[in-house]
Amino acid sequence: MACGATHVSLALSLLALTLAGISIYKNTYVAMDGLNMLNSLIKSTDVMQEIGEEIASSAILEQSSDRLSQEMCIFSTVASVVADAIRRERRMGASLIRLFFHDCFVDGCDGGILLADIPGRFQGEQNSPPNSNSARGYEVIAQAKQRVKQLCPSSPVSCADILAIAARDSVAMLGGMPYAVRLGRRDAKTANFTGALTQLPAPFDDLNTQLRKFSAKGMSDREMVALAGAHTIGFARCITACDDRNINPAVKPTLGCNCPVNNNNTNLVPLDSTPGVFDKVYFDMVNRNRGLLFSDQVLMGSRATADLVRSYSMDVSLFIRDFNNAMHKLGELPPSAPGAQLEIRDVCSRVNGNSIADM
Repeated sequence: MACGATHVSLALSLLALTLAGISIYKNTYVAMDGLNMLNSLIKSTDVMQEIGEEIASSAILEQSSDRLSQEMCIFSTVASVVADAIRRERRMGASLIRLFFHDCFVDGCDGGILLADIPGRFQGEQNSPPNSNSARGYEVIAQAKQRVKQLCPSSPVSCADILAIAARDSVAMLGGMPYAVRLGRRDAKTANFTGALTQLPAPFDDLNTQLRKFSAKGMSDREMVALAGAHTIGFARCITACDDRNINPAVKPTLGCNCPVNNNNTNLVPLDSTPGVFDKVYFDMVNRNRGLLFSDQVLMGSRATADLVRSYSMDVSLFIRDFNNAMHKLGELPPSAPGAQLEIRDVCSRVNGNSIADM
């Protein structure tokens, strides 16, 4: 029964992604490995037919068609919003994946990062140093939440769920493969400014620090290296990448680092040479001592993690499999704040109710 439910969830995801994102797939350059994966996604009607036959002969019949149609409404609506956002700005896909990671890694997947500060009353995670002038995509999640409320009114869904779906859809729309996302998360009524500062991996973290931070979340060395592969898409701010604490010294001379000393500087440096494509180029570059960030290149600092970098560099399908498994596990991290109060927020940037006391 559980296996069949997972198949249905993935089938709904595939169909939603195909309907909402096919124009992006057809009009965007992807590397050959990514293209092969995208072709299989675009042909997902075959997957749907195969899974439909399984559904017809399995215990999935116990699930009502109403529930399936509600989930399909949620998945397709979020996929549509994400597709529009990536169509407008391809970089947004990487930003949504990072936003999901920064949410789940701090006290679990509870949408805490989405809560906006209330001056003098509430300090959330958005202006904690790892997120300030850096984390982005809040408006995409807010739009997806409101669109789901409009189009799927009988299907309450948390902001944390929408963030998880948006991250998965971004992976697929940039050339990776989709994976099943479970619904049912709930939103926190508070956030953790200090936790964002202390729990999240930093670009200046050495290997042991990174391993310790991931281990604290129940993540293995393998899962850590696989998730580092998210740096195969997106950009770092110049002011971050060119900081001597953060950059791989071997690549600094190639960047021409002349960033204004201004924390609001928005000049960007690509994290690998194909920042708009979900591929294995990140691992190719780390393997050649060309990883951009200090925290990237130190993955070659132990035999175990270096072997994983080389394995992913040689086999993109292995990387995709391990990355998807790690993202699924990351998305299952429960809210860990002691006595956490949870709800389904009506607006992602604020708690329900009229008073801060409700938090």
